[in-house]
Amino acid sequence: MIGVENHVIWVVMFIRRTKISSSSSGEAHYTFRLVASKRIGRKVQQKTLLNLGANFSLSRELWPQLCSRIDEITTGQLTFDNNQSEEVEQEAQHLAARLIAKRSESEEVLKKKTTDYQEVDVASLELVRPRSIGVEHVGLEAIKLLNLPEIFEEVGFNKAQRDVAVASIIARMAEPGSESATWQWLNEQSGIGELLGVDFESMSAMRLYRVSDLLVRHRQKIENALFSNISDLFSLTTTVTLYDLTNTFFEGTVTDNDKAQRGHSKEKRSDCPLVTLGLVLDGSGFVRGSKMFEGNISEA
Repeated sequence: MIGVENHVIWVVMFIRRTKISSSSSGEAHYTFRLVASKRIGRKVQQKTLLNLGANFSLSRELWPQLCSRIDEITTGQLTFDNNQSEEVEQEAQHLAARLIAKRSESEEVLKKKTTDYQEVDVASLELVRPRSIGVEHVGLEAIKLLNLPEIFEEVGFNKAQRDVAVASIIARMAEPGSESATWQWLNEQSGIGELLGVDFESMSAMRLYRVSDLLVRHRQKIENALFSNISDLFSLTTTVTLYDLTNTFFEGTVTDNDKAQRGHSKEKRSDCPLVTLGLVLDGSGFVRGSKMFEGNISEA
């Protein structure tokens, strides 16, 4: 809360939750915004400071603490008795950084109207929260061209699940790795969230795991629809020329996965449980379908 002498102006920061849609099952979906309410005399004005997206997951009872801490950070107030939880502090630092960056952009637009040269100590410059965006942009445009988000919607994915699925696919294209590594890449390295309008830094790893389960559950429908779109896009003749097998390994025991078996690892990790992936390819090299097999299956 910011006050001005004589109590003429008061600014209050708060979180607003807005219902955006409901699925066919009746499930409601919400988006969240950081809003400032300003009172000047008897008039009240409200302004959206940041769009927090649909994946903002901080508990509602912690919102006042979060807003208060953001206010302290952005106004440069010193806090000698900071009893905020680590969760609130981390979220406040993240949102305050976004808010400061946004304000800097607005100030820069105003400064461009006049010429004012200044000397800068380059040794004092610091790169804050760098993110990659090139491969993400190319991947997202290819995914849109193939109508993959529409395919996800047809099999029952809601908006939040579609965004996570798209981001997960792009992550595997740009930085192949485990689900844990994918979640870390989305959190710390990628700018895909800016393209999708999703704050992946506040997304839990469990949300990514659940969407991965949905992709597996609807695999056949997704693959069939995707290959149909590819065939239409490139005017392909329907053929099957190759069936190939490869495998990958788990670093854990994977006791709950019946397909995880010891076998010959193509990555020289025969000390780990394996699963085998079978791919059906058409004459142009596009994947028509896939299936998972036990790790010890023979390729003969």
